Amino acid sequence: MAKQRKYLHLAAPRGFCAGVDRAVRIVEVALEKFGAPVYVRHEIVHNRTVVDRLADMGAVFVAELDEVPEGAPVVFSAHGVSRAVTDEAERRNMIAVDATCPLVTKVHVETRRHARNKRHVLLIGHAGHPEVEGTMGQVAADEITLVETAEDARTVNPPGDADLAFATQTTLSVDDTAEIISILQFRFPEINGPRGEDICYATTNRQNAVKAIAAMCDLVIVVGAENSSNSQRLVEVALTAGAAGGRLVADKHAIDWDEMDGATHIGLSAGASAPESLVHEIIDAMRSRYDLVLDENALVEETVTFKLPPVLTRQA
Repeated sequence: MAKQRKYLHLAAPRGFCAGVDRAVRIVEVALEKFGAPVYVRHEIVHNRTVVDRLADMGAVFVAELDEVPEGAPVVFSAHGVSRAVTDEAERRNMIAVDATCPLVTKVHVETRRHARNKRHVLLIGHAGHPEVEGTMGQVAADEITLVETAEDARTVNPPGDADLAFATQTTLSVDDTAEIISILQFRFPEINGPRGEDICYATTNRQNAVKAIAAMCDLVIVVGAENSSNSQRLVEVALTAGAAGGRLVADKHAIDWDEMDGATHIGLSAGASAPESLVHEIIDAMRSRYDLVLDENALVEETVTFKLPPVLTRQA
């Protein structure tokens, strides 16, 4: 029997961003430099395949620093940590290696600058996300307020006598964040914004790439973890931009083939913490099942790279 013909539209760019690539490389180089075990506070990035591979190499993932022996090397995840965490690592003489994405570090620096200038910060982001916890932990609790939704932006009541500033989590929906910022700027015309865009280039590029294919797709598949903010946003963006259906999958084993059978034009993307190998495994699985017609048109070519931290590059 002839195979069903399927048209697969690959979103590009997709997958690993420079910050994730750097964070993974930091753990690899730390293992080379210090030997196993190297402790990592939280998942280095939100992807089980990546975490399992590094664990096999000797990385030990922990929830908090009290699980790390004094003086041991510890890597902070790409999402960033609060100042309390860095202070504790220093107090306990740990070899701290900071894998925080430089674009998240930029938000940390802005947030501390606003606090020094006596501005109350409205942080646009999702409660409980490690990046948000790290950013809120840069300043005192009474110097920052979390704004999650447009409704929050309409009702938030910052201290009445304070100058205001806003910052954003780097992995949000560009369109949703623009709405929240507009509401804040309408309510508080003097509010101070970031010097440049807080939402990272990779998040913006991946959302735009999904928007470019969504309207032609019966189904858009995004490879990523359930706890990956940028991956979740890609599914939302696909549906908002006209895709008939959208699905987040961890890997090829999570594919609903009955759903796939019912679609003719299928989009495929991957969140910034999902390795390209997972994308190719899905393509191979589709090729074995369908008569597959593949197209890929990259909207932009990403050339951003970030250096490793000095603690890993200094000669002994």
